[in-house]
Amino acid sequence: MVWYTIIQSYVLKIVIFDYIINPVQHHFDWSGLHFFKSWSIAEQVLFFVVTHDLYIYLFHRLQHSSKILWRTHEAHHSGKEVDFLAGSRSHILEIIINQTIEFAPIVILGADPAVIPIKALIDAMFGMFIHANVNVKMGKLKYLFNSPELHLWHHANYQEVFHANFSTKLSLWDYLFGTVYDPGHKPGNRPENWGLYYDFPKDYFLQHAFSVKRFDEKLLLKYKWFKHYYNLRPSMIKGLKKFLKLKKAAIVVTMPPADTNENLRSASSN
Repeated sequence: MVWYTIIQSYVLKIVIFDYIINPVQHHFDWSGLHFFKSWSIAEQVLFFVVTHDLYIYLFHRLQHSSKILWRTHEAHHSGKEVDFLAGSRSHILEIIINQTIEFAPIVILGADPAVIPIKALIDAMFGMFIHANVNVKMGKLKYLFNSPELHLWHHANYQEVFHANFSTKLSLWDYLFGTVYDPGHKPGNRPENWGLYYDFPKDYFLQHAFSVKRFDEKLLLKYKWFKHYYNLRPSMIKGLKKFLKLKKAAIVVTMPPADTNENLRSASSN
């Protein structure tokens, strides 16, 4: 998750805004048409949230039906444990495509600059919410807003949900297009109930390599260079834990017993 955080939160932001959206805006700047001149910020945010959410539903559905696009999405489904951080696990290409299509219209059409951070915040909040392993019952609101009771099934390793529950923020799309799956209970809690039915690399860079060329990690371990890289992360984590444990032990302060403090106070009073 460390690489996901660093690359997605910082590196891809620079790539998407500085090297994709800004050059496109330079050639197709329609802000002078004043599409949103009379719109409030709230109305603009609502417009882009709804339209982009419909796009995400359609593209998400296409990813599950296309063998090529599935390789840009499978990493998101690879976790054997689903929690509020699961939404951060995505392929680089998937993020570039989705966030470019998400933010480019906001910039090119000349919407208020405040729309970008507000919409990004809404995206983050919903992403954490729908992946959270919590028991939330939405009642009749589940027909409009997405929630863990629907989206957790989308991450379950069951054949009947592979083409179901594609919505991100508005579950309306799943009900409208007939792709909702709601059995009324949660998936199982065992690792085999979640993720992919096939073996998938855990390493961030190997996941991206796997999306281009399928390979068996166990067979590649016969090569020294791969074995060294394969064991590098576990060794670093083990070493870091050992270092932190030693550092923690080094700063332990042993307090004197309570009766000793009492004796000290008595001595000082005398």
